[in-house]
This record gives sequence, structure tokens and C-alpha cells, in this order.
Amino acid sequence: MLPLTEIDRLSLSIEIGGMPVRVNTSDRHFACILQSRYAGFVSSSRGKAEIDFDIEITPPDFGDPDADVQVSHGNGRWSLERGDFRAEWEPSKRRGWIRQTANPYSIDAVLRIVHSLVLARQGGFLLHSASAVRRGRAFLFAGESGAGKTTISRLAPADATLLTDEISYVCRKANGYVAYGTPFTGELAKVGENVSAPVAALYILAKDVENRIDPIEPAAAARSLLSNILFFAHDEELVQAVFRTVFEFVNQVPVSRLAFVPDARVWELIG
Repeated sequence: MLPLTEIDRLSLSIEIGGMPVRVNTSDRHFACILQSRYAGFVSSSRGKAEIDFDIEITPPDFGDPDADVQVSHGNGRWSLERGDFRAEWEPSKRRGWIRQTANPYSIDAVLRIVHSLVLARQGGFLLHSASAVRRGRAFLFAGESGAGKTTISRLAPADATLLTDEISYVCRKANGYVAYGTPFTGELAKVGENVSAPVAALYILAKDVENRIDPIEPAAAARSLLSNILFFAHDEELVQAVFRTVFEFVNQVPVSRLAFVPDARVWELIG
């Protein structure tokens, strides 16, 4: 795939978790779609990006649109493929390309995969969870589909800042873990705020007839965390890194079961 020329391309930088990814396209309509989709996370394309992606907009000819994501590594390159896109990324050169139809969902998937790979090496992860900042601290709310991530986000009080109702971005720092806002949305369809805060607690959600917090043993906490981490690559080294990160996280961050009824009073137990 030939790189776009400086004359042809339109560039913008999508910065999530403090990592700017520059995307280049010759399609003005698609550039406008990206500006709208990632509002609050788009910055000037000037400056150094961690990754540069050239995007080619093509007709839908990728085969089965419902095919699962395939992520593989070889010869210093990551290959990413799903029913609606194909992409390659070469970390050593900080460059890659994406071939997709003119929709924001394909690049959304590419960004999630790439960020999950980068975070795995840094001791962080993407988590299928809602998260919010209250009183300067971030709280994560994980659980299987239907556990209440959207509900807990909708019930958040006015003094809470929503980071996401779907996918939390957790980074390892020298003094602990930090959660960042993401543009990845769930049923609430509300883009998170582009802010960050230290992680204070992780709650495993469970709907119940009363509001209460129950402690969880570290082994059970690790299993729950692992079952909700987003990771797509069949790469032994990175898989082991994710396992190490999970055990380090549950040993440093309080993990509890949050049983709740769909009532705003549940937030009186949080923070």
C-alpha cells in the first residue's frame, strides 16, 4: 500500500490515554466523521505521534462481515483483520495502514487492539467496564453484559465525571494505576471526558435487592479482572505480561463486589 502524499492527505491526531495516534486519509467526508466521532480526543496533527496510520477507504469486499477479530505477529509487524477491515502496524517504524469502509466502527476496533497491545507491554490494560472520577479518584465498574455498567453510569451524581460506560483505559504509573477517559461508548452512547485520575477501587457489579459492598479474595478478584480484560492477540509473551499485570493490580487496588439496585443511592457507598 503506497503512503499518501503530503498534498493528498488530511491528518488528525486521536489521543487516548496520553498516546497520540495520527490518522491520514484523502477522504474529506471520512475525516469529518472522525472529527465528530472522537470529539474531545482529537488534537492537531502537528507534533510527534506514537503511531501513524494511512487509511484507505474501499468498498466492502472483506468477506464475512461478522468474522471474529484476527490478530497476529510476524516479521516485526502486527496484522489485524476482521470482517470489515484489514490493517498492519510496524511498531519499530511507528507506522501502519488500515483498509476499511467509510465508517468509524472499523478504526474504533483498530484503535482498541493497538492500545491493548501497547498497554500490555507497559503494565496496563483495557477493561470491559464503566469508570468515573469522583473527588479526584477513579472508580471502575466491571461485569458481564447486563451486570449494570450502563445503569451505574446513568445513576452517577452530578459531582462524578464519566470516563466511559464501556471500556476503561488503565495505565501503570510509578505510584499506582491511573484511569483515563475514552471515546469508546456502550449503551449510554456518551463519549467519556478526556481526563484522568488515580484508580481508587474496582467494583465487580451484581444486581441485587439491596445496596452493599462485599469483599473479594485476591484469587477471585484476579479471575474476574481477567474475564473482563480486552485482549485479542495470541502472543505468549504478551499474554504472560497481562497475567502479571492482573496479579499486581489486585494486590494494589481494592477489588470488591458491588451489589446494587437501580437507584442513585448506590453512589452513597462509592467514594
